[in-house]
Amino acid sequence: MKKAYFAGGCFWCIAALISTINGVEKVISGYSGGSKANPTYEDVKSQKTGHRESIEVIYDENKTSYKEILEMFLNNIDPFDDEGQFIDRGFSYSPAIFYKDEIEKNEAINAIKNLEKEACKEVKVKIEEFKNLQDKKLSGNIYIHWLLNMKSLFINERNDS
Repeated sequence: MKKAYFAGGCFWCIAALISTINGVEKVISGYSGGSKANPTYEDVKSQKTGHRESIEVIYDENKTSYKEILEMFLNNIDPFDDEGQFIDRGFSYSPAIFYKDEIEKNEAINAIKNLEKEACKEVKVKIEEFKNLQDKKLSGNIYIHWLLNMKSLFINERNDS
């Protein structure tokens, strides 16, 4: 099994999507890139720790590739927004690709260059060396809060139509 690491806004949203790829065995949500040890959800959400909501993708390289996962990731975030993703705003929701070796780094760089060429705009996804992922066993209260925010957004969008 191999591992890949990404930040693309809310980790529940991107984890659910990436987990649908054939060959992805498990997706773990956590925080990556920051300096504070064992940050809580509230710490990260405060935008003061330098962490991003991130995922660890555990995959079978005989069934899928890093490149395929990378493409799915880039096709399902807003790669032109470095201030968050969709309704989730702030650094902790900004997109990043975390590489573990030169092969992953080069694949990420090439994918970004291709997207910029295709879109004729600057891609704002950061490419950073992977340091760590602090796995978070998140409380049900946080998940319920997230669900209520999503429900509120849906209701507001329907009322605006």
